[in-house]
Amino acid sequence: MTEEKYRKLSLLTCIGMFLVLIAGVLVTNTGSERGCGTDWPLCNGRFVPAYTVESMVEYTHRALSGIVGLLVGATWIATRFWKPARSREAILYADGALLFTVMQAVLGAMAVVWEQSSLVLALHFGISLFAFTCTWLHYSYVKRGGRTSTASHIAPIPAKLFAAVVGVIVYCYVVIYLGAYIRHTSSGGACEGWPLCNGDVIPELSGSVGVAFAHRIAALLMLVLVFVLMAFIRRTVGTGSELGSIASKTAFLVVLQVLSGGLLSLTLDNEDVYIFTGLIHTVIISALFSMLCLLAIRTRQLSRANLTDGSEANP
Repeated sequence: MTEEKYRKLSLLTCIGMFLVLIAGVLVTNTGSERGCGTDWPLCNGRFVPAYTVESMVEYTHRALSGIVGLLVGATWIATRFWKPARSREAILYADGALLFTVMQAVLGAMAVVWEQSSLVLALHFGISLFAFTCTWLHYSYVKRGGRTSTASHIAPIPAKLFAAVVGVIVYCYVVIYLGAYIRHTSSGGACEGWPLCNGDVIPELSGSVGVAFAHRIAALLMLVLVFVLMAFIRRTVGTGSELGSIASKTAFLVVLQVLSGGLLSLTLDNEDVYIFTGLIHTVIISALFSMLCLLAIRTRQLSRANLTDGSEANP
């Protein structure tokens, strides 16, 4: 295998996992979860399903997941056993992609054979998001030739910055999980209008209205946290630094995410448009979560590089 073929394999795996993520959202937004009944891997007892929208959407998602699973496996094998591709960072991403892909497949099969609660089903999207993030990080690493810049001239990285970024990532995942839960319980319509909820700044917090409103407040807090994090990074590390650039992109994405959430709320009554706005919402949150993970990784790498340089300078 050549480096070019390995890079293309990594890119195909990343694109494929992104399509699996999108296909999963389409299954939920079109109500196609039971398009193949309770059969797996067959569809209503058949290898080729009957032509209904629900069965075709669900079966396409399954077929795509199977193909991408093979790509993930091929990428893992190449990363583990092809010497030019073997590195600690690449193996970490490849292992993560394989782990979350298997978890995603098992949970998906369980959801088909045994009916699961919305609390469990919401995990499926979160696991798929981790799988995509790992493939994206892997491709980004391979694209730059497996090189990890740890330039020593950068400003010192505050000791608690990595922990702060990880904290934001954990909170972001909670917000994502809550959004997935709302999608699986069809609770989004409980809050009509945007930015107000049913015409009120603070609506009556009962039932699905409380869940939908909680997601909006959580998303707003996410916006604040990301901007505070960006301001801190730019002040301590520098606006022109790599971390400053990643933080700025993250802030831009979180703004788009909040706006796409508003657009999603305003298109609830139009089913065709809602499917499209739901996909936009998913694309942006996938990019946002991946960018946050990249920020955490680069923060960790650069802080370790600072420590190493400091110990070499002061033996």
